[in-house]
Amino acid sequence: MEREAKKEAFRKYLESSGVLDALTKVLVALYEENDKPHSAVEYVQQKLGGPSISEYEKLQAEKADLQLKYDELVAAHKETCGELEELKNSKLIATGKETEDGDSIKGD
Repeated sequence: MEREAKKEAFRKYLESSGVLDALTKVLVALYEENDKPHSAVEYVQQKLGGPSISEYEKLQAEKADLQLKYDELVAAHKETCGELEELKNSKLIATGKETEDGDSIKGD
């Protein structure tokens, strides 16, 4: 009995959220198509606003390319930060040596 109650609650949820109407409209449109599409799943996805399989694959490839570029930029940033730290440290060391030798920092 509890299982039936869960089913009914889920059906009401789908109906109240508009899912049943949306699916019904898409399936009716598919039924009324004279030339049935090769992929019914892709047809439904497109009608519901999702990308086609080819669009999805293209987006996945673009995402992979962008991830590679991002990783390269992060690595370059880390390298540049390391170089900056080295320059700061070498300047501090040089500045410290000049003041220990009694020379002016400004080069007077």
